[in-house]
Amino acid sequence: MYNLGRAGLTYWSPTINVVRDPRWGRIVETPGEDPFVVGKYAKNYVRGLQDVEGSENVTDLNSRPLKVSSCCKHYAAYDVDNWLGVERYSFDARVTEQDMSETFNKPFEMCVKEGDVSSIMCSYNRVNGIPTCADPVLLKDTIRGNWDLHGYIVSDCDSVKVLVEDAHYLQDTNEDAVAQTLKAGLDLDCGKIYPQYTESTVRQGKVGMKEIDNALNNLYVVLMRLGYFDGNTGFESLGKPDICSEEHIELATDAARQGTVLLKNDNDTLPFDPSTYKTLAVVGPHANATSAMLGNYAGVPCRTKSPKDGLSEYAKVNYQMGCDSVACKNDTFIFGAMEAARTSDATVIFVGIDLSVEAESLDRVDLLLPGYQTQLVQQVATVSKGPVVLVILSAGGIDISFAKNNSNIKAIIWAGYPGEEGGRAIAEVIFGKYNPGGRLPLTWYENNYVNQLPMTSMPLRPVESLGYPGRTYKFYDGPVVYPFGHGLSYTFFIHNLTSAKRSITIDLSSRVQCRDIAYNNGTFKPECAAALVDDLTCTEEIEFQMEVENTGKRDGSQVLIVYSVPPSGISSTHIKQVVGFQRLYLNAGDSETVTFKLNACKSLGLVDFTGYTLLPAGGHTIVVGDGEVSFPVELSFNKK
Repeated sequence: MYNLGRAGLTYWSPTINVVRDPRWGRIVETPGEDPFVVGKYAKNYVRGLQDVEGSENVTDLNSRPLKVSSCCKHYAAYDVDNWLGVERYSFDARVTEQDMSETFNKPFEMCVKEGDVSSIMCSYNRVNGIPTCADPVLLKDTIRGNWDLHGYIVSDCDSVKVLVEDAHYLQDTNEDAVAQTLKAGLDLDCGKIYPQYTESTVRQGKVGMKEIDNALNNLYVVLMRLGYFDGNTGFESLGKPDICSEEHIELATDAARQGTVLLKNDNDTLPFDPSTYKTLAVVGPHANATSAMLGNYAGVPCRTKSPKDGLSEYAKVNYQMGCDSVACKNDTFIFGAMEAARTSDATVIFVGIDLSVEAESLDRVDLLLPGYQTQLVQQVATVSKGPVVLVILSAGGIDISFAKNNSNIKAIIWAGYPGEEGGRAIAEVIFGKYNPGGRLPLTWYENNYVNQLPMTSMPLRPVESLGYPGRTYKFYDGPVVYPFGHGLSYTFFIHNLTSAKRSITIDLSSRVQCRDIAYNNGTFKPECAAALVDDLTCTEEIEFQMEVENTGKRDGSQVLIVYSVPPSGISSTHIKQVVGFQRLYLNAGDSETVTFKLNACKSLGLVDFTGYTLLPAGGHTIVVGDGEVSFPVELSFNKK
């Protein structure tokens, strides 16, 4: 809708930065904290935007037709926007090679190698002292060299200007910045520096025409693949009726349904029966949300349906705002919400945050509900005549421990920012027309977590010398409100492992060395502790099958998240990591056998402090979900 009449052949999306810190303002744009999940999202997002049916598997990728050009952003190690005065324009992310390879770069590598994206955007920040858009190792060597990008590299808007005016990198002039970024591999400046200063840069002898020719070649090849010069008749007639069709409105609704996460459901309070709960108190600053449901970079919706309007289709709604905004700076409207709760069969409270709290250029300083929202929830829950459901709208996690532990609040739902049809989807979940099966894409920490480390500390692993805890589920095992991957259903599933490969032996040729790997003192280390993944053919697979049965009375979906756990005793590695996932839809009483095939190198490998990926020998463990299924995998090397 936003691009109607604007040409629109380039779409600078998706954002695929891993959520390292829960305070980051742009969590609203990202798919979560796990680099593998983010990478799979990137691949499928890009394929959906770019692929022309019938040309997905052409051999010459430089000539593969494109519907539109997708762009994976913001590369790299970008996840500080504006935190207590530290701004992205001047921030220098000090990152280890281990974290760079294992976390920050992984989704971008998958985006290029698996998604065949046609553009990468470099970010504002510096990495280890060098602006990302002027770093030839990041751009020319990695993106275009190691990953073999078929497309162009673009700066975030005004990043080249920022290099001069904010980062003051090497005291560069504008011409110096043009020369350095072009030589590093930057093809396109989203800004005015290239257009205004490229000619003078050439005349001063700071860059040759060869670099400009290379950049133009990368840009014009993408234009040709888009049909810019000879037309793309298959897509030229698309307009508003194609966007706002009933099919696409249903698709928007289904995306909201699938993304809804049921966090708590005491005594199977949900779903509500409309014959029992005929009147609803619908209260809170997000009860009548419309634009807030869209998040940012949303464009123009076909239509919006608020939670209040969605619930009105199932019960008589008594709406009270409770707060005049998300900031909820006073308690003026709380009493009206309490009165509505006293006289209704049930109460649904809508709270959370919005772009005034978390957004581009705006990081959070705590993980709490703003203002008087907590008081609103507690007082309404205390006086409510019927059961109370709490619905959270947010991108980042919120410390709602008070609600989780409050017996008056029977159910809690996280809806994220569910989009234009969010009100319809939430109502369908509350009244059981749809059985929720979503899972949290990131850890919901207790608020005290952010008091233990600054947002600017980049390591994922705990920094013991400073007392900083680890980050994400992979490196943090402390108390949480809700863990990564948490999500409930209205039905029940049982899982049975039916077959599994439990051992792998890999022959090492005389040219392949055993590699050392650090173990904790007093733990067993195999004689050949590990091998460098780059030295292996990596054809070995771990295949297992499991039967999943829906034993409840409702149809529903089950998300199977597969983790690998490294051998016990290896120091400074992840606790576990996602290596696969699949969503199943099962009718009540039905079962299905699911097969997973995991590449041993990709699923059992780990990145050590040198930045190399090693495959460790020893006893690995494959775990599904919270341990519904688990089995050991013994990996050994046979040195010839």
